[in-house]
Amino acid sequence: METRQVAIKRVAAIRRHLDSHPIVEQQLDNTKSPILFKSSGCLRTYILNRPDKLNAIQDTMLMLLLEQIEKWRASASPCVIVGTGNGRAFCAGGDLEMWCSLVSRPETVQAVVNNFCSQFSFDYYLARMPLLHIVIMDGLTMGAGAGLAANAPFRIATERTIFSMPEVKIGYCPDVGASYFLNRFDGEIGTYLALTSENLRGRAVYEHGFATHFIASSDLPDVLHHISLLNNPTVQQIDSLLRKHDPESVFHGLSSHLVGPIRAALDSAFRHDSVEYITQELAGYANNHDDDDVRRWAQSTLRTLSTRSPTSLKVTLALIRRSKGMSLLDALQSELNMVTAFCNGSGPDLFTGLQAVLTGRMPDETPWYPDALEKVSDSYIQEEFFHKYSPERGTAPRIRLYNLPHNVEPADAMRFSLPSEEEIRRMVEENNHGSLLSLEELAAKIKSSTRDKAGVEEKIFDVVSRKCTQLDDSQGRMRLMWTR
Repeated sequence: METRQVAIKRVAAIRRHLDSHPIVEQQLDNTKSPILFKSSGCLRTYILNRPDKLNAIQDTMLMLLLEQIEKWRASASPCVIVGTGNGRAFCAGGDLEMWCSLVSRPETVQAVVNNFCSQFSFDYYLARMPLLHIVIMDGLTMGAGAGLAANAPFRIATERTIFSMPEVKIGYCPDVGASYFLNRFDGEIGTYLALTSENLRGRAVYEHGFATHFIASSDLPDVLHHISLLNNPTVQQIDSLLRKHDPESVFHGLSSHLVGPIRAALDSAFRHDSVEYITQELAGYANNHDDDDVRRWAQSTLRTLSTRSPTSLKVTLALIRRSKGMSLLDALQSELNMVTAFCNGSGPDLFTGLQAVLTGRMPDETPWYPDALEKVSDSYIQEEFFHKYSPERGTAPRIRLYNLPHNVEPADAMRFSLPSEEEIRRMVEENNHGSLLSLEELAAKIKSSTRDKAGVEEKIFDVVSRKCTQLDDSQGRMRLMWTR
């Protein structure tokens, strides 16, 4: 156990480090601080406080939050950190106005890169930080906001939640660890969300695993009050209290449209390692698919992709594929290398996209360059965005560990989410060499292992309908065989 003096020295060291890379300094007072803090019982709450900017992240906010968390860590009192935001957003991303101003001037490009390094390093710190952490995504949770939430063990969605990684819209790519956590979505949903920048809303954020719990926005004060009364809070206690407020009555089928035949088409089209192959398969569905819903979805998806930067699409797909199987630290470093390339002018689309957003230009009016997929070579993408910049070459900064021991690994952020499709597959296949499970037996087994988590039955039925064949055994009972 570290002494209080050591903890205080650590806080001072972190402050010195963050102060060495300022982008924007502003005078703070108690009413206008971009981040507020409060305590209630065992709860230690940070409130992102830029509602007029949808709580967009600034370097100042990271400095204040990191310093405060270190103070909470140094305290002898057990506590639970709660993250929330003022207004209609938890956090809608980074500060685009500041970014556009700085990335357009050669003398401030390195300051932008340093800011990203601080942000990614802080996201990694949150993933390894030992205090219990709840993020309340009661509103817009996008880009950098998703990065703040992604590695918390408890992530609460409400009916007001809107999750997305919108970076491709501005000629950029998903970052803040997205190449890690999007790869943990079922099938190719993460690839789809990365390339299209489409959003998930409300309960769908929970159904697809990014949120660990779904709670009505009006119930949040009561939930937090009950948690605040815990004397020595544990993950099991918090999970149990959150489950008590799951509105099970709303679970009558999945709310997401990315299920059934659409989901099957999505997984097939977005499995490719080439954006051109993805669009070719989508075009086939758009013209010829028997299912009207699939045809309309494919047509809409093609229109969306046609408005995106060809360079960003190719970099994003390459990033998602390269990061599959990587650790969170390696994925963040790969993203930081990529960010450094973008900021140093590897293609003009980032600045073009930022200007388009800030001037209100429609996506299909943005003059991307090059303006077609076939004009962007894969060899250029690999060299410019994934080889040219790296700490080993001395051309990109390295993710920092912020004084946590090197051997502290991130906890499993999906521990309290609905069971993944892969978990369901393993449970089906472990019985495929012996007595096959019936649908009812599979559901009972998974419901037992998840303590009958809200929505689990609906998830099982969707997965089985797409991935399993039911076989009639010798006794007239239907058994499951994983076939897809």
